[in-house]
Formats: sequence, C-alpha cells, structure tokens
Amino acid sequence: MVLLSAGIGVTPVLAMLHSLAAARSTRQVFWLHGAHDGEHHPFVSEVRRLMLALPHASSYVCYSKPGSPDKMGEDFDAVGRLSQSVFREVGIPRDADAYLCGPTRFMAEMKDALASLGVAQARVHMEIFNGGESKTPGVVGATTRAPHPPQDDTATGPLISFARSGIAAHWKPAAYQSILELAEACDVPVRWACRTGVCHSCESGLVSGSVAYSPEPLDKPADGNLLVCCSQPAGDVVIDL
Repeated sequence: MVLLSAGIGVTPVLAMLHSLAAARSTRQVFWLHGAHDGEHHPFVSEVRRLMLALPHASSYVCYSKPGSPDKMGEDFDAVGRLSQSVFREVGIPRDADAYLCGPTRFMAEMKDALASLGVAQARVHMEIFNGGESKTPGVVGATTRAPHPPQDDTATGPLISFARSGIAAHWKPAAYQSILELAEACDVPVRWACRTGVCHSCESGLVSGSVAYSPEPLDKPADGNLLVCCSQPAGDVVIDL
C-alpha cells in the first residue's frame, strides 16, 4: 500500500495509517510525503509513532525548499519533489494500491508517475480537493456586500482589476500582504482555506500581468492561474474574480 500526499493532503492518508497501525497490519506500506520545509510538515511525530507499529513500513519525505534547521536523513530524505525517480528508488511494486491526496497538479503528476511504473489505474485512488460553494473557514454570519474599491484607495501603485466583479483597486504593500487581503477589503467573493499556498482553494485565473509569491506555494498553480492567498502583484494585473 502506498500512502502518497503533499501539504494538507496528508490528512486522509494519515487516517488510513492510523487504521493500519491499529490493526498491526503486516502489509508492505510506503509513506511518501512532500512538503515545503520542516515548518510546513504536519503530523511528523504522529506519523513516526504509527510507522513503528507496522513491521513492513517505510517512509520517504521530500522538502522542496528545506530551511536551515532541517536535517537531511533526519527530518527529510531528499531535496525536491516526489517523482517517478523517487518511486523507483523506494521500490514501489507494480501491484501496489496507491492512495493520493494533495493539490490538483500534484495528484495529476503522481498519477502519471505511477502509471509509468506500471501501476494499474484501478489501483490508484485519489481524494480530490474539489470546487463547491464559497469557502471562508471561520467566517460566520458575515454580511454580504457588493464589491467596491477600498475606502483608502490612493490612486497610486499597481492597479489590481477584479474582472468578474467589475472593480479595480491600487496595491499598497504597507496595507496588504497578499492579493487576497485586497480582495477582502473590496468585498470581492473569493474562496480560501489555508492562506499559505498549500490547498489551492483560492486558485484563480490570471487574465494579464504577473505576480510574485511570499510565501512560496507548495505547488505552483496551473499555467495561466495564480494563488490569490500568497501572491503580490509585479505590476498591473487583471484577475478572473
């Protein structure tokens, strides 16, 4: 069994690991996880404790950009991302049952990598971060207002145009840490969850312009998109919101 995840996609496969550990399963279990760094690597101690209950379990963790406190061989196994070459190094067998969860692009890449190893499609199972109603965790009973420019718009700085909402506002680095915060100041409807570039709930279309990221997202958005929650404009931009 292969439990394969990135970012907060670890949650459902962690539940599976709990079940396997509780049953003292003798199956061969591969725990594979991708994270930005140790600071963004959840449930580390819990996973290590559960793995000790499984006699035929092994783990492999990739950090895309490890921090200075992160120690290779102790906190993580390789710099970079999970890939087909990692699967070959770990020795995933073709008859493995694989369970995936993570950002959409990550799951598509992992599905292709497993197929290249000869793992049948019927053996690959995915927990999908799907669309749905507006997601704003913890915000309850807020009054819905029509989108509007912020009250303190100074008419200087890059112009951020929200195409669907039909409004535009100027970017002020001193006032906003992300385009999401500006959208919220304008009451522009936007989905979000993690606010750190992990879950991709806020992924939206970038009609024109370019952005920079801080923090860097765990996985880049699809071509032509941006992650609103952790991006800052590099100039005038038009966003499909």
